Amino acid sequence: MNAPEALVSQVDTVVSDPASVEAAIESRFSARAFLPTPVPRETIARILRVASRAPSGTNTQPWKVYVLQGAARDTLVDKVCAAHDALAADPTLAAEYREAYDYYPEKWVSPYIDRRRACGWGLYGALGIGKTDKARMHAQHQRNFRFFDAPVGLMFTIDRIMGRGSLLDYGMFLQSIMVAARAHGLHTCPQAAWNGFAKIVLPHIGAQDDEMLVCGMALGFADPTAPENHFRTEREPVEAFTHWLA
Repeated sequence: MNAPEALVSQVDTVVSDPASVEAAIESRFSARAFLPTPVPRETIARILRVASRAPSGTNTQPWKVYVLQGAARDTLVDKVCAAHDALAADPTLAAEYREAYDYYPEKWVSPYIDRRRACGWGLYGALGIGKTDKARMHAQHQRNFRFFDAPVGLMFTIDRIMGRGSLLDYGMFLQSIMVAARAHGLHTCPQAAWNGFAKIVLPHIGAQDDEMLVCGMALGFADPTAPENHFRTEREPVEAFTHWLA
């Protein structure tokens, strides 16, 4: 029996420009300032179609995507920014805004806390925000909920019945979106910050009761003049995280 045409084409495909593949991955970063330039719906659909080839256990494809543009995007921004301001004014409201799953550990230890601090203070340093400038810290954090001015906001959900492994599958799907976006000159910023406001996000996007918010993502053309877009996080050398066995 002959192999399916799609399988043959995947097996036989030759990546003629490996450098472009590597450049797409290595030029991906979390952009935190975008231009207002619109992104065509056809481009977004193409990126999602390419990303849908991401692997998932037994081909479960657990991802659900909501694309927000125009008024749908702007209204959600207004709702969550208002909640974020209210939470800053009254921290006791934190009980109303709980994440559905633990994205970060309950207790931070080295080297993870060190990398987290270097990332946070490096970004604030690029923006000239001091450690005691609480107002500017709040404003910068709130830019998450403005999608950093990107014209496209993406929300990702998963059925609550799915297991922990499906979140691993989801990560591969998200990375595929971010890399595919580079092929169109676009940048992204994956955002777990939205998760605490799921009670606002999920009804707004029309998600069903059995869906859980995984994260959000900003998508658009990065502003090349923004200082925050020239901040780069460091990466550990291969030798630091790899064990070679023979």
